[in-house]
Amino acid sequence: MKKTILPLLPLFIMAACNNAAPTKSGKADSTDMPTAEGYQFEGGFPTDATITKAYDDADLMRAVQAYKFFYPTVSGDAILQGNLVLGIKPNIVSGTLDTKPEQVGFTLNSDTPYGPLLVDLAVGPFVIEIPPGPLIVVAMDVNQRWVADMGIPGPDAGKGGKHLILPPDYKGNIPSGYYVWKSSSNNLTVGIRSLPVGGDVPAAMEKIKTVKFYQLNNPAAAKSVQFMDMTGKPQNTTPLEYETTFKYWEALKKVIDREPVYEGYRNNYGDLAVLGIIKGQPFNPDARMKGILEKAAKIGNAQMRVQSFADRRPDKVVWKDRQWEWVGLRPENGNFDAPSYVDQDAREVWFYQAIGASPAMFRRKAGSGSLYWLGMRDKSGEYVDGGKTYKLTMPQPVPAQLFWSVTIYDAVTRSQIKTDQGYAALRSMFELKDKAKDPAVDLYFGPQAPVGKEKQWIKTIPGKGWFAYIRVYGPEEAAFNGSWKPGDIEEVK
Repeated sequence: MKKTILPLLPLFIMAACNNAAPTKSGKADSTDMPTAEGYQFEGGFPTDATITKAYDDADLMRAVQAYKFFYPTVSGDAILQGNLVLGIKPNIVSGTLDTKPEQVGFTLNSDTPYGPLLVDLAVGPFVIEIPPGPLIVVAMDVNQRWVADMGIPGPDAGKGGKHLILPPDYKGNIPSGYYVWKSSSNNLTVGIRSLPVGGDVPAAMEKIKTVKFYQLNNPAAAKSVQFMDMTGKPQNTTPLEYETTFKYWEALKKVIDREPVYEGYRNNYGDLAVLGIIKGQPFNPDARMKGILEKAAKIGNAQMRVQSFADRRPDKVVWKDRQWEWVGLRPENGNFDAPSYVDQDAREVWFYQAIGASPAMFRRKAGSGSLYWLGMRDKSGEYVDGGKTYKLTMPQPVPAQLFWSVTIYDAVTRSQIKTDQGYAALRSMFELKDKAKDPAVDLYFGPQAPVGKEKQWIKTIPGKGWFAYIRVYGPEEAAFNGSWKPGDIEEVK
């Protein structure tokens, strides 16, 4: 073999030299190299213009990705700040809220009264006592990472129980007799939802007040907890006012400084460090970096809007013959985990539209959880128009052990559409309870109610886009196996 190959080597080398890229003089130059469009190198070294462009491009790309990754954190902090403004105080004052469109929040709904509970674990472990009864409770940290399910979807299964929330890096003793959960931030938002049995909203709101919360080492503090009535008070728990501005990064910096480091985000903190955001250090970007961060906020937000409202994923489809889409694209758990990776795309789609995440919200099987379907296109595939009238037919019975609803949201704010009608949902327990025995119920959406259908109609705004969420609580098997399907949203003249 040696005798065969060796004589060929000089010919191979000559051929390689003949194929080298020629210089301007027509001769091959070993310093020539492939370059990206707009980048120039001389002798292998970047020109001054290329140095500037490369760093501007790199910082912008990094900032856009960081914007999208930390959007749940900034949104989670907006929930905290929006409640603090109204007088909710961590560990001390909670509230009760019958949500309406005046409360601006990403895809909030009025299906049940809410009880926003803020917890600050900087003081140590915290106990939440859930009484027996129809309560759905979820705890999430400031990064909107799932911490605990309590009540009906939790391990106590609505029978009541004591839940112990541990701070990050807690090293103390853990007493027995508790369901134990661990947070990755000190500040938590605990959402208490009380099911209005028989449509009795006042009783459901009183039920929220039976939830007790206190420091592990101070159970007597449960008696001093206050509940304030937040119903009817305008509120904004979103970053809408600054999500496309430099203030977005300032809000994020405050969270980074305030909260403990979460080990799972180390790589992402590294991206922020390149942009000048480092825990405990001043954040004073120069004009160049500030301009890049402002641009990244606009681009990142636009990309997330496209992902949410023009999703290219084939697994978004619920039924092949319908326009409805899954909102929760990962059913495995509340952390967007695919078998071998974190599904960042699904995470971004969810948190641009919604808040919080838990296994009970994404589970695709019959049981005590809930499910969400998104509709924003009519039967022909066109986006719905606030100036037109549409009909949605819901065959009955809807496969819901508990109840179901259809809520209409403003496409810009991703919050309940706000009109002089004063509400934005049609619910099986309320507006539609007299239709429960009908074989199907027609729902209408448009600027004016069709004659005789006022109780089955939600008002929309000409010139504004909207989208619908179908929610099913306690979904039955028919909601998943295709034996039951809602109609498409259809334009009517």
